Amino acid sequence: MITRRVWYAVLLAAAVLAACGSDGEGPTGPSPIPQANSTINYTAIGASDTMGFGAAVSCAPYEDCPNGRGYVHVAARSLRARGYAVNLVNLGFPATVLSRRLQNLGTQYGRNLPGNFVEMQLPYIASTQTLITIFAGANDVETIVAALGGGAGGADQSGYINSQVQLFGQEFNSFVRSVRERAPSARVIVLNLPNMAGMPKFASFPPLRRRAAQILSVGITTTVINPLAATGALVVDLMCDARSYQGSTYSTDGFHPSDTGYAWMAAEVVAATTTAYRAPSSSCAPMTLVN
Repeated sequence: MITRRVWYAVLLAAAVLAACGSDGEGPTGPSPIPQANSTINYTAIGASDTMGFGAAVSCAPYEDCPNGRGYVHVAARSLRARGYAVNLVNLGFPATVLSRRLQNLGTQYGRNLPGNFVEMQLPYIASTQTLITIFAGANDVETIVAALGGGAGGADQSGYINSQVQLFGQEFNSFVRSVRERAPSARVIVLNLPNMAGMPKFASFPPLRRRAAQILSVGITTTVINPLAATGALVVDLMCDARSYQGSTYSTDGFHPSDTGYAWMAAEVVAATTTAYRAPSSSCAPMTLVN
């Protein structure tokens, strides 16, 4: 059973492990704010969120979708309304996870995952890109929770969760580093995870599954994604924003955002693109929704 004491121990251990697994990437400043009326070459990396699943107008993968209501398309339109010329390349694909390792884990425990970011998206990032957004981790958390439900970790589920946070951190740091190598002039914006235990979809889940979702999403956000702010990335803080826990933020499936949720995410992406954006919070009440 995952107790509150174990939860804090897992987060502490994950923080240490993630710090040790950062592969030595030194801090840098973010790429400059785009000049007024300039051209932004924008690549979006993600899963179904990049296409606006759950919105009134969602888009098929890789299509030109000028009226899409997902955050990527809303952000692109908002930037154009500010006078920027935006060339959008949306590499997102539904139900994908970060790595082949996580894709294989999903297959092992009955989740049909069509691909991963490393193999399907990373190779297609052009060197000319000046803005890149990355939203990763939600499908990965669901995959790991499903594995736990299928018996992964055995009697040491807390140790298994800890190892999954560590491995995700190593893979994500390597992924972001590769993104920067491919597009060295890009302003990189990473959206962290909300506490997924607070999503409507998880409200009816058994307590152990909700706790696991909390440990994983909080661990990934605080020890993997948020530290990227010290390396020059701009981090959109979904974890500590109260809007992540409002019913109106989500579509009827309780997982994908609604039009309201996507509009909020898009506004944050635009702010991170065009301003000296704030750093993410190091702690907040939503991190401990489940005791």
